[in-house]
Amino acid sequence: QVQLVESGGGLVQAGGSLILSCAASGSIFSTMGWYRQAPGKQRELVAAITSGGNTNYADSVKGRFTTSRDNAKNMVYLQMNSLKPEDTAVYYCNAHDRIRPGYDYWGQGTQVTVSS
Repeated sequence: QVQLVESGGGLVQAGGSLILSCAASGSIFSTMGWYRQAPGKQRELVAAITSGGNTNYADSVKGRFTTSRDNAKNMVYLQMNSLKPEDTAVYYCNAHDRIRPGYDYWGQGTQVTVSS
């Protein structure tokens, strides 16, 4: 059974930093990433990273957020710096199954709130 468990969300002032972690288990994963969903908005991609370390970021977070992963531990991270109130959202970890292509999974989400 595949599980993704996020941690590290919370409340932070604008300009502050947070790091999110996602522990994945139950398979081997290719691309892993982070999405977010703010109230009344669609879920959007924040950052993604392949098993080889290639990354992709939303324009709104480039230069402020960094994603990384530890393949041996099946962990993916999101370092968020210079946070803005508009970064407030529920952040979700996503992972694509390398053993079963076409399958992907979601974590339960973690709330990030940035106060102005």
